[in-house]
Amino acid sequence: MQLFALIRKVKIPVIAAVHGRALAGGCGLATACDLVLASKSAIFGYPEVKIGFVPAMVMAILRRNISEKRAFELVTRGFEFDTTTAEIFGLINEIFDDETFDESVKNYVSGYEKISRSAVILSKRLLYQMDGMNFETALQAGVDVNTIARMTEDCQNGIAKFLQK
Repeated sequence: MQLFALIRKVKIPVIAAVHGRALAGGCGLATACDLVLASKSAIFGYPEVKIGFVPAMVMAILRRNISEKRAFELVTRGFEFDTTTAEIFGLINEIFDDETFDESVKNYVSGYEKISRSAVILSKRLLYQMDGMNFETALQAGVDVNTIARMTEDCQNGIAKFLQK
């Protein structure tokens, strides 16, 4: 439970790179991450129900990531599914070839080096703070974060570069 909460609180994106089987706790850990990258051969599943256990901790996150009906099916049937299915369900962000998986993950992650760190941090914080907010409160939270973002060095430098074009 603490690990799942910590992943949400860490300032920078937490990325799961799944190459192989991610079942039960492994699938739960991947689900808790901000982003999930998977190899074509990766397998996912929440099979706890098959041994009389409940994947209770992951449900709080799973329910926020996919539809209620799909989450119910996954945790009550316990079947394994491939990356194509995981992508359709909305559980993963990218699928990479097995042969180039490590390099593809490195390239994906390096994309974060090219964008504003402060904007990414603020975006992550805002996205997760919006859980449970009504629409108007979420809009106001966005306004507040934009005000903070405009004061960052990254934003000021970005605007200056844009205006020089």
